[in-house]
Amino acid sequence: MNTQTVAFTVPLLPGMTEVDRKVMTSCWHGERRSEYEASRRRLGIVREQVWIQPTPDGDVAVAVLEAVDIAAALAGVSTSTEAFDSWFRDHCRSVHGIDLESGFPPPEMILDYRA
Repeated sequence: MNTQTVAFTVPLLPGMTEVDRKVMTSCWHGERRSEYEASRRRLGIVREQVWIQPTPDGDVAVAVLEAVDIAAALAGVSTSTEAFDSWFRDHCRSVHGIDLESGFPPPEMILDYRA
């Protein structure tokens, strides 16, 4: 299966790093895991990774997504009416200040080296 990969950063609003850490942990290892995994399967996301990166201007979340169709996966995150996906958009709005319902255009790749 050929997949597409996208990586991006989003700021964490002041005081929201621990909130995001706890929520992402609940999706990875905790009580939201089954809902999270079902969401990602529905959206065609085959891998998702998130890191928290401190910067001089505040913390950011660094995310990597892999899907067969990245554009469709991002559109699905923005428009899905499933309860978990709506909750996830609300979480992103509260900790990152971004409105996924308005769409989330992928970043522009400017280098792709492979050996």
